[in-house]
Amino acid sequence: MRSTEATADRIPPHPDVAAVPLQAVLEALVDPVRRSIVTQLADATTDIRCGDFDLPVSKSTATHHFRILREAGLIRQHYAGTSRMNTLRRTEFDTAFPGLLTALVDADRTQPTPVSAHQESPTAG
Repeated sequence: MRSTEATADRIPPHPDVAAVPLQAVLEALVDPVRRSIVTQLADATTDIRCGDFDLPVSKSTATHHFRILREAGLIRQHYAGTSRMNTLRRTEFDTAFPGLLTALVDADRTQPTPVSAHQESPTAG
């Protein structure tokens, strides 16, 4: 198997954003860790490697949050070498849900993020 085929096999499926129900999007965005991921991607000028996010959870919990965001159509993941990179699907999302990401990111920047009972401490993992 060629290297490009092996990499393509590792890329997880991404839904068509227009087919994602609003309920799934709102459920994905209810968690403060996932909102933080979206805000960090919105503020980034380039794609972000999974391990480079500032998150108060373990690596395995972060992986769960990335999967929820991907399945809700909010992020696209791909590989650059051995690193899984993350991109906010801003253009597609703004077409399907006009103004939602802007409102979310603006609110996330101005309001303190509550620590939910299911979040892990920064020293966990």
